[in-house]
Amino acid sequence: MAGKKQQMKQDWSNTLISTTEAFWTEKKNNGKTYPAEKNSIRNRVALLITNIKFTDERYNRNGAEKDEENMEKLLRALGYKVVKYTNLTGKAIDDAVMKFSKLPELKETDSVVVVIMSHGKLGAVLGCNWTKDDVEKPDEFPINNIYKHLGSEKCPALLNKPKIIIIQACRGEEKGSVLVSDDAVVCDDVSQPGPPLCADEENIEDDNMRCVHKEKDFISLLSSTPDTVSYRQRNKGSFLIQYIVDVFNTLAHKEHIDELFREVMQRFEEFSVQSLRQMPTKDRTTLTKHFYFFPGLPGL
Repeated sequence: MAGKKQQMKQDWSNTLISTTEAFWTEKKNNGKTYPAEKNSIRNRVALLITNIKFTDERYNRNGAEKDEENMEKLLRALGYKVVKYTNLTGKAIDDAVMKFSKLPELKETDSVVVVIMSHGKLGAVLGCNWTKDDVEKPDEFPINNIYKHLGSEKCPALLNKPKIIIIQACRGEEKGSVLVSDDAVVCDDVSQPGPPLCADEENIEDDNMRCVHKEKDFISLLSSTPDTVSYRQRNKGSFLIQYIVDVFNTLAHKEHIDELFREVMQRFEEFSVQSLRQMPTKDRTTLTKHFYFFPGLPGL
């Protein structure tokens, strides 16, 4: 009960609070934290894709420009060089993720963040040319492709490095409760074989060959539970991005990413706009250690 009261009384910071040298030294030497040397923090890179305007203007995401602005500001404050795209088709999103996976900075960075914001459905983000009539070849980007392009096989530069994925998009058409219309609040709904098996030890001829996990060191936060919608304010942007900015600004200097995402989810326990409900979901979490952003670390 005390924890809940403390959460309700939390004063959210408008700017990113800096960590301390002592905290960084303590965490990076405890064996439970992903490596984060100052040189690797300097080489951080993030991918930001925002679909705002659609070929069919009825699907334009008013307020999404605020999400783009807020996320870019937050990522830069966290020390990431931001590779930014706006209004992409599904194929162009796929191309952008593949191009990102080949950036030379990935060899030096300690982590990456990928943020994709658009309309969506279960398992896919919609491209800017999407229409309800195009059922044979819909303009979509399969979310699973993120894990393929940034996984161990296709992107060895990110092996053993945290890959933080944030998706702001509906995952279906169902509502968490009865929907009461309000012009100020809208939702983002528009109504293969695996790699070859590792050889047995006696069959390995190259001493440099080794088996690695196909998918590891990911953590993803999706804006809603499966089959449900997520909401956005026309003047402030999506609730998910608003809450992420609040939580990261206030707590990223002392909490790891798993806890930050839990804090964001907890904000939605009290989420109440008329009778709307939304609950973000952590997905495909394969982090084996704690990852800290160490924002504003002295000497950077």
